[in-house]
Formats: sequence, structure tokens, C-alpha cells
Amino acid sequence: MIELLKTFFFLFAVIDPLGSIPVFLEATREMDNKTKKKVAIKATFIASLILLFFIIIGQVIMETMHITLSAFQISGGVILFLFALTMVFGNKNIEENKNLIKDYKHVTIFPIAIPSIASPGAIMAVVLLTDNNTFTFIQQLETTGLVMLVMVTTAIMLLAARKVQEKVGEAGIMVITKIMGLILASFAVQSILTGIKEYFKL
Repeated sequence: MIELLKTFFFLFAVIDPLGSIPVFLEATREMDNKTKKKVAIKATFIASLILLFFIIIGQVIMETMHITLSAFQISGGVILFLFALTMVFGNKNIEENKNLIKDYKHVTIFPIAIPSIASPGAIMAVVLLTDNNTFTFIQQLETTGLVMLVMVTTAIMLLAARKVQEKVGEAGIMVITKIMGLILASFAVQSILTGIKEYFKL
């Protein structure tokens, strides 16, 4: 149970539903409430499909390219760490995602679903957490279920985005994102250390 909670909080940190709220609000600012709800649900659904795709196909890609687990843990850890740094140091990633908005009629997929919700860090995280050589099929199913639970939470938060922003404020969202970034950075370092340990058989 404790391991499931740890995995859930890690996934919540890396997917960072709160961090997607400013992007969603900016992308849908000219839409009516009904359209905003449709965009929130559709964007979350698309992001879920993307993460599921990488949960299923990620291992196949590793095996096809003869990538060892230790190499993937180290490279994945480095990428996750760099992603965590963008969460900790400033709100740059959110502002960059806002700047990607060019067409308000086609924002569901880009930038809301990608890269705001299904970010590179989130994709790398789900691949690492469902590795066939490390986790059993049951554990992978549990992780997949937790990913979907986080996505449902994300959808709910986007549906209530305006209220969340009013309650927490942009400063509050920024603080929470930084905390999530610190948690993610710790996991990334642990992944790198584990990869080094496995490679050198320490």
C-alpha cells in the first residue's frame, strides 16, 4: 500500500496537473464554458492514450534497440532531472507552453495534451515504472491504474481550473510545482545511482 502511494505521488509530481492549469486557462480563454469542458476532457483523454502507448511500447523499443536497463535508468534519470530543474527554477516551462498557442481552435492536442500533460518527463517516467525486467505484470497493471487515476484527477482539476486558480492563485500553483519538482529530482537522482550500481555490479 505504501509503495502504491509513493508511486501515485511520484506520478502526480511528474504529470503535474496543477502546472497544466495556467496553460489550459490561456489556451481556452476565448472559449465558452461548455467548450472548455470538452477541451479539458478530450485533452486529458488524448494525453492518457499517449502515456498508455509508451507504457505498452516502451519496453519493445528498448529491446529492439538493445538498450540495457542500467543505460535507460541513467539516461532516463538525467532527462527527468533536467525536467525537474525546469519545474524548480521559475515558471519558464509554463510560459513557453503558453507561447506555443497559435490557434485557439486546435489547442486540445497541442499544447494542452502535449507537452503540458503528457510531457517528456511523464513519458519517460511511465516507461521507467513499467520495465518488464524490473516489475511484474501485476505491478505494471497497478502502475497503469495509478497513471489513469492521476489522469482522472488532472481532468477534474482542468474542469475546475478557474476555481482552482482563484483559490490557490498563480503564486500557489508555482510553489506546488516547485515542490513537485524537488520530489521528481530526488527520484531522478535515485534512478541514476541505481543504473550506475547495476552497470558496475556494485
